[in-house]
Amino acid sequence: MRDGILNDLRDRVVGPVLLPGDAGYDAARTPWNLSVDQRVDAVVEAEHAGDVVAVVRFAREHGLAVTAQPSGHGAAPLGDGTILLRTRALDEVSIDPGGAAVRVGAGVPWSRVQEVASPHGLTGLLGSAPHTSVVGYTLGGGLSWFSRRWGRASDHVTAFDVVTADGDTVRVDAETDPDLFWALRGGGGDFAIVTAMEFGLQEAGLVQGGQMMWPGEQAARVLAAFREVTWNAPPQLTVWLRLFRPPVPDGQPMVIVDSTFVGAAEEAGRLLKPLEAAGAPVLDTRRARRPVELGDITGDPVDPAPLRARTEMLTDLDDTTVYALARAAGELPPLIAVQVRHLGGALAASTGAAGPVEDPFLISMMTVPFGPPEPGIARRRALADTLSLSGGPKPFTLLAPEEKAAAAFEPRTLDRLRAIKRERDPGGVVRGNHPVLG
Repeated sequence: MRDGILNDLRDRVVGPVLLPGDAGYDAARTPWNLSVDQRVDAVVEAEHAGDVVAVVRFAREHGLAVTAQPSGHGAAPLGDGTILLRTRALDEVSIDPGGAAVRVGAGVPWSRVQEVASPHGLTGLLGSAPHTSVVGYTLGGGLSWFSRRWGRASDHVTAFDVVTADGDTVRVDAETDPDLFWALRGGGGDFAIVTAMEFGLQEAGLVQGGQMMWPGEQAARVLAAFREVTWNAPPQLTVWLRLFRPPVPDGQPMVIVDSTFVGAAEEAGRLLKPLEAAGAPVLDTRRARRPVELGDITGDPVDPAPLRARTEMLTDLDDTTVYALARAAGELPPLIAVQVRHLGGALAASTGAAGPVEDPFLISMMTVPFGPPEPGIARRRALADTLSLSGGPKPFTLLAPEEKAAAAFEPRTLDRLRAIKRERDPGGVVRGNHPVLG
């Protein structure tokens, strides 16, 4: 019965509709994180915003839900009763250099924004992976290289074009619909399907940025220096530390500090000078970069891969935490990486549903799944038990696939998001990767 109904969907949209059993269905339903299973009733590749309207109205008529993903970064498991809507063809990019503003379609990656903004000395508030989608990242708040200076990406949105759960096209901003505008700025994709977004850019010019790398046995000294750097870091400076072991035979553990600084090279060098106490790095890629080159700093993987990651908030880099992390540098497997990000600065004043960030650090622990059992999960838990974790709200975009939306919000914020969801979409037609009612 449902197969027949879903076949009728092909008559409603211009883009391809793939059902279970169709050639290409498995590839189309698979997200970037290959460990996430999305066994949906159909995958629709929207050709334009009109296809989004048609899919939402179809789902509403037949008691189905719609989840929008350009490529599937940040995906969570999906199952029966869901249409997966791929929006990568919504690829409009229009920049207003004089107004330091840009309009993007739902399928546009950060790399495209940086390509058009960088020649004008402007930047978006992208993260470490420029191949991720602007809209999906921003709906989750967006934690950027520049968030200590300018807040989250969601703080700078001026308008959304959306398709509501009723199948209507609406422009949403602070005046036309303040409640929905608030929810979309960091509350996830559970309230409407965004087809386009407008937001402000920042003046950056050249950014001092790069990577410093030491052998893993120097982790204690690097961690101590990293802590000293963060004590005195102005908002223009962002530093992240990684413990990493290359996933190759006999790969040796390394400790890495990634940094960006909006300002002069001399000042960046002065602020990072405590790292000299850790000894000469075996690699130092720091240099002046145009905003379009920021994706080269961490070298995040572009190709899809299986991954298990868990992020927690840290209250402090106290001696116990530094000792535990230094010890972990030599005991990573089955973890492949542990990253500590320095937060603070303008993040403490973020607006919208994303809200302020109170904790000064976060830690992400990553492993490649194999098993069951998965030894990486036990190792991750053992490390977490030794750290000064706060239990505070996590960045929405860093939620693990199995986590609930509640982990990203203070109770009062979650209550407001749930009230907006019940009012705007009582039938649950729009389904985000992490539903607020889940």
